Amino acid sequence: MLRVAVVGGGPSGSCAAEVLAKAGIQTWLFERKLDNAKPCGGAIPLCMVDEFDLPESIIDRKVRNMRMISPSNREVDITLDKVYSPDDKSEYIGMCRREVMDAFMRDRAASLGTNLINGLVTKIDTGSNRQGPYTITYSDYSTGKSTGEAKSLEVDLIIGADGANSRVATAMDAGDYNVAIAFQERIKLPNEEMAYYEDLAEMYVGTDVSPDFYGWVFPKYDHVAVGTGTMQKNQTLIKSLQKGVRERAKKRLVHGEVIKVEAHPIPEHPRPRRVVGRMALVGDAAGYVTKSSGEGIYFAAKSGRMCAEQIVESSRSGELIPSEADLKKYLKKWDRKYGSTYIVLSILQAIFYSNDTAREAFVAMCDDMDVQRLTFDSYLYKKVVAMNPWQQIKLTLLTVDALARGIFRNQTSYQPVPSAVRSDEEVNAMLAIKTITGGINVDNNKDASKQNLASEQGERDPAVSNKS
Repeated sequence: MLRVAVVGGGPSGSCAAEVLAKAGIQTWLFERKLDNAKPCGGAIPLCMVDEFDLPESIIDRKVRNMRMISPSNREVDITLDKVYSPDDKSEYIGMCRREVMDAFMRDRAASLGTNLINGLVTKIDTGSNRQGPYTITYSDYSTGKSTGEAKSLEVDLIIGADGANSRVATAMDAGDYNVAIAFQERIKLPNEEMAYYEDLAEMYVGTDVSPDFYGWVFPKYDHVAVGTGTMQKNQTLIKSLQKGVRERAKKRLVHGEVIKVEAHPIPEHPRPRRVVGRMALVGDAAGYVTKSSGEGIYFAAKSGRMCAEQIVESSRSGELIPSEADLKKYLKKWDRKYGSTYIVLSILQAIFYSNDTAREAFVAMCDDMDVQRLTFDSYLYKKVVAMNPWQQIKLTLLTVDALARGIFRNQTSYQPVPSAVRSDEEVNAMLAIKTITGGINVDNNKDASKQNLASEQGERDPAVSNKS
């Protein structure tokens, strides 16, 4: 009987383990932090809810309104009531807390027969020429003690679902890649502000919040997630960029209280090698995060499922040990299905996130209904939506026009976006008493602004301080 170890208990690992367990294959799922809360926006597309049979109980908010905010504080509302029908509320973007969603998917895999191990993989012996069998050495923390019990396990195949700093990727010599850094604060708000974010998410763009991505304010069950991301080369700026998001949104976040601070690396592109021997990478470990949007949850879950389905097929439900060539069939299917998506989004990021002029153009384009429909159709249902000739011409003209007009809007300074629920007098009076409490503390001196995030976050999240 085939023996498979899945290292990493996020969406990619849990979905892989679920498929394998359903097929009757002996499966072990390793996860050190069973209460892990990865600092991402937590947005999932509508198709993921049905495709992965996710219950509404794990969805904190059903967002039907997105607000894009440009460097000059131009606000563009993208509402599903206009894109689709105001009478049909079936379309939405799901907002989840990762610790809730990940635990549900992990527990479901365990209920189907997966051996869930609360353990940290410390070493992988890959056998002759990395062809296995594989001996996994790990620290077992299932007893609840602070020091784990050293154990080992021999398996025939390994799926690496252990994130940007993947130990499996290191063991298989998958090749290095650059990572981006995501930083997020969870902030509790007064009732008025929390009601404002009932079904609304905000995205801020500008050099002040990120030189290559965007800042966000996404609603959760009883708080908002406020964060930003930037490429590895700019990681020393991450705290000042988070301060920029706070500053732009401070009149909307007035009297907020930070209840949690999180940071984590995310990949910028796929690894050079994603299958070596009988070891395969999925999710962040493989590098399946999209440029421009930074989306990774759906693609993580999908890659875990596709990889496991290939293993089930090639092994005849566990009767045979798949070969390296068998595992690479999963890669061919993946690249054929999603390769163009990654290329297109990478191009869009290079064009529209390069400077504030381009960001103004990007936000201006989002005001067009055809652009909104194409964007939501592609995002919510993960389907490539073809444009008709008129839409193609229109989109080209919009791009040229927006870029030209954006030249005259290039920002050199940034102002807070006004509160949507209080008068200026009221919010200014509140800010005179206090602003957001807790969380980051960025000094104004030059040295402090260039502190390395890894040095401060390393103890809280060791993955940030390790080179990917």
